[in-house]
Amino acid sequence: MLVSEYTIPGVLVRDHFVDVPLDWKKPDGASIKVFAREVCDPARKQEKLPVLLFLQGGPGGKSPRPVGGGPSWLGEALKNYRVVLLDQRGTGKSTRIESATMAGFANGKAGADYLSHFRADSIIADCEHLRKTVFGGVRWETLGQSYGGFLTLTYLSQAPEGLAACYVTGGLAGLSATADDVYRRTYPRVAGKNREYYQRYPADRDRIARIAACIAADDVRLPDGDRLTVRRLQTIGIDFGMAPGYENVHWLVDEAFSDPEETRFSDAFLASVMSLTSYDGNPMFAALQESIYGQDNGATSWAAERIRSEFAEFGEEGRPLYLTGEMMYPWMFEEIRSLRPFRDAVEALARYDGFEPLYDPARLVSNEIPVAAAVYFDDMYVDAELSLATAGDVGNVRAWVTNEFEHDGVRQSPAVFTRLRQMVRERGGPLG
Repeated sequence: MLVSEYTIPGVLVRDHFVDVPLDWKKPDGASIKVFAREVCDPARKQEKLPVLLFLQGGPGGKSPRPVGGGPSWLGEALKNYRVVLLDQRGTGKSTRIESATMAGFANGKAGADYLSHFRADSIIADCEHLRKTVFGGVRWETLGQSYGGFLTLTYLSQAPEGLAACYVTGGLAGLSATADDVYRRTYPRVAGKNREYYQRYPADRDRIARIAACIAADDVRLPDGDRLTVRRLQTIGIDFGMAPGYENVHWLVDEAFSDPEETRFSDAFLASVMSLTSYDGNPMFAALQESIYGQDNGATSWAAERIRSEFAEFGEEGRPLYLTGEMMYPWMFEEIRSLRPFRDAVEALARYDGFEPLYDPARLVSNEIPVAAAVYFDDMYVDAELSLATAGDVGNVRAWVTNEFEHDGVRQSPAVFTRLRQMVRERGGPLG
């Protein structure tokens, strides 16, 4: 259903809501609403343009909003496409899941059962419904950033007939990698990013050590009342994998104290740390982080927490203090206000061992849909070696390996999307 149509500078916008089953195996059961924003060049609104579906990173990430032209790839895409910006179920305007949602469940199992319907298989079923009911069943192209690449592999496994071509940036998942496999590879990469950070900003070794010492010695409260602990401070390292990440962390800690004696934290520092680590805007990112690796390979069982014990350099007493990355830990659902209502459900998810496969290796090996993938050699979040193995196990994939960009390369430069499109065109272009 088309809800509204309006024009902002340089972009025609059409907003769509569709009803979909909560559980696609029970199409006559409870339903939810999925929202998608269609955008195109206003001067071309009457043209029959090819359609590009953007698959946002995450999990639990809403689509980008076209503010100030949007991310760099969007301006490039609008030259040729009608672009669909999907809020994946549970995010943005698509039956959003947040604290109040989880507070309504009687117990953790009920909450976990609900969250289990918000994984990649359900998201792709939503995409197919949207394609058929709103966009006339036309084959569309997809651009999958990070977790959007995981979704692409699920799409190729479930419904390749809906696809004309796929572009993936920093998101070729290991097809059979367990959560343990992923984090055992991730911690060394994050450690390497920490070393690079301290080489760039050597004075931050002592400054961050001083910040950690003050936090450990006192009851430091964030503006929302949460206590700031050293382990929560360490989670700001999640930004290290993005292009401006080192600078973002450096300038944050540079103004940590209000007084020359460094005895009192500044209000700005505490507010920024709260914002960076609170997950008010995307609690699903934390709640579903490990379950995206759950297939028919057993329970994830808080893999990031367990594997962390194998890497002593990430201890809270370590100096220099190593910051962590995209890992989610059970204590976060106790200490962080916005995540507390998710605690019991996420505990149940961590113990769940019945996740169905998200990928079909037999179907993927015979894939005929052209796929071009950027593999970022120094990617902190998605292991390049696993990505290249997947590229070899999926038919019709061409990989471009580069260290020119960090994980957010497609947002930083239109050259990434341009090159991937060229790679597909050189092989005959998208399917008709």
